[in-house]
Amino acid sequence: MHRVTSCCLRTLARHCSYQFTRKAMVAATQKLDTLSRTRALNAHLSRTVSKRRLCISHLEEKDTEALSTREQRLLDNLYDGLISGHRASLAEAITLVESTHSRKRELAQILLQKVLSHHREKELLNCGKPLAFRVGLSGPPGAGKSTFIECFGKMLTAQGHKVAVLAVDPSSSTSGGSLLGDKTRMTELSRDMNAYIRPSPTRGTLGGVTRTTNEAILLCESGGYDIVLVETVGVGQSEFAVADMVDMFVLLLPPAGGDELQGIKRGIIEMADLVVVTKADGDLLIPARRIQAEYVSALKLLRKRSKNWRPQVVRISSKSGEGIPELWQKMRDYENNMFASGELVARRRSQQKVWMWNLIQENVLLHFRNHPMVRDQIPMLEERVLSGVLPPGLAADMLLKAFSGRS
Repeated sequence: MHRVTSCCLRTLARHCSYQFTRKAMVAATQKLDTLSRTRALNAHLSRTVSKRRLCISHLEEKDTEALSTREQRLLDNLYDGLISGHRASLAEAITLVESTHSRKRELAQILLQKVLSHHREKELLNCGKPLAFRVGLSGPPGAGKSTFIECFGKMLTAQGHKVAVLAVDPSSSTSGGSLLGDKTRMTELSRDMNAYIRPSPTRGTLGGVTRTTNEAILLCESGGYDIVLVETVGVGQSEFAVADMVDMFVLLLPPAGGDELQGIKRGIIEMADLVVVTKADGDLLIPARRIQAEYVSALKLLRKRSKNWRPQVVRISSKSGEGIPELWQKMRDYENNMFASGELVARRRSQQKVWMWNLIQENVLLHFRNHPMVRDQIPMLEERVLSGVLPPGLAADMLLKAFSGRS
């Protein structure tokens, strides 16, 4: 019995030793495989970054060949001042980007290419996390957007953040001008050195934003502003284009505004990541609570925009500051959830493609109107359409045939 037990023990010991050795070998092999894959991934990233830098530097050299000494000095000063956080350089860079002059637009694109290269390198050093949190704010006139931004911005700057506000005002269809009065309504925030407010006119661009708002956001981020607020006016079906250039779209609604669920279009409600009922104080507190309950019920019936976030409805008071810290916490939760799931980065990439095609459509229309064969026929065809001789569809077909060169 003792001999059998010893034999069994020796066999069991050899088996256990074999198993332990095998597990150690498998673990070591897996560790080596992981290490090799990590090294291969790092090498691939290094090659990719090197190729991108080479391509970007090649493009920059090609673009800067035709620059004069004065233009080169201007771009260098703007770039150096921008990445150093100088407010004057940021203002001048946005002015250059917003210019409609053909040569200045070429200079703006060269500047943006350099800024984008610097921006990408800083994001790589930040482990791929975006440098700034972009928030779009929209709502009907009288919702208290400017008052909210001032109260919200002062709270953020007190916490050490740098806040940039891009306030977009609709231009007049008659005179083409804009009031640009948002900065005058944010007197305290405009004096804060950690805040930057830039009002801009739409110049006829649909969607409540300008064609260069997306580029102005990039410039603000490169200037060191970690929170960018884009304010726009309007709640129609075409007034939420701002949602295609920000990380989070916030809809601000005033209480006691009538039949809210009928007055606000369904399209903008579906795009909202957060609905904020403003002016929830005093006599308007009870209507604000009622509207909050109505929108909580309404959002349950709508399709969710994101798989990782359910839109919420909150109420705040910019006068007393009640609810604003909780609102900021919900924004932070949204940012963390979206970044952890990878949806934040994916959304930004898709937004770039959307704005590329938007700019293509705008430039194609401009090229169409300036085409020699089209430009000469536009006055005559417009007059015939106004007099009722030609239907609009036939006149459009004639202009398109003239543009394409067909007989």
